[in-house]
Amino acid sequence: MKIFISADIEGVTGVATSQQIKVNSEYQRFRRFMTMDVNAAIEGAFNGGATEIVVADGHGNMSNILLEELDPRVRLIQGSNRVMCQLEGLDDSFDAIMFVGHHGREGGSLRTSISHTLAGICVNEMKINGKVVGETEMNTMVAGDFNVPAIFISGDDAYVAEVMETLPQVEVAVVKRGIDRFSAELIHPDKAHSLIRERSEVAVKRIHEFTPYKVDGPVTFELEFKAPSQALMTTTIPSVTLIGPKKITFTCEDMVTAYKHMWACVIIAISATNSILGHVNS
Repeated sequence: MKIFISADIEGVTGVATSQQIKVNSEYQRFRRFMTMDVNAAIEGAFNGGATEIVVADGHGNMSNILLEELDPRVRLIQGSNRVMCQLEGLDDSFDAIMFVGHHGREGGSLRTSISHTLAGICVNEMKINGKVVGETEMNTMVAGDFNVPAIFISGDDAYVAEVMETLPQVEVAVVKRGIDRFSAELIHPDKAHSLIRERSEVAVKRIHEFTPYKVDGPVTFELEFKAPSQALMTTTIPSVTLIGPKKITFTCEDMVTAYKHMWACVIIAISATNSILGHVNS
């Protein structure tokens, strides 16, 4: 049984503020917390019957998990030049996907910790076929295109409630209670890791009860950015249409292609934030 784990950091045990996950004096500590949460999910998944696990590091530059402290039974994908972003390596050979340490969407619950959608610097809102989604819901839809169901999530309580509106049957591990975007009520790591292990094990044992979340094509994305320049520059992709000062749309035949389109738009929008060629010398 082959399991894919997509790992982020905002929703991991102990994280309450964005300063804890930026490269500074505290970052190394919270990289370790991220690694420990992932290890707990790995242990639970193997206990539940998994035979192979691939982990994709999905935060920031996507090089956060400490390889030397990661469970040696798994393979780790790191580095940020990825066509499939947080899902790099996923294909139809996997039996399920799990989301560890993920977070709520931009503009969602006021309580979810460090909420954003893909890139807080540029994305205000994302819709797929008219439905407002965050990263977990979107990634679940992409996994569905590979016939892979989402079976487990971990993060704060507000994030979990948000995702369960789309995935009511998913197994969950609530590792903290959101108070505000930059504050949370925390529990001891030992308790959090025990919960992650327990619920991930149950998720894998229940694997045949889950069905992939499939989105039939064509698939239409709408992205609202934080600045008009970010939206405008994405229209360098011919299939992208500007439908407002900060809003774009495009349609693709299937979810995976649409996901790649979306990621290309976000990369351009990030680059356009402070002038797209401003850092290039002539």
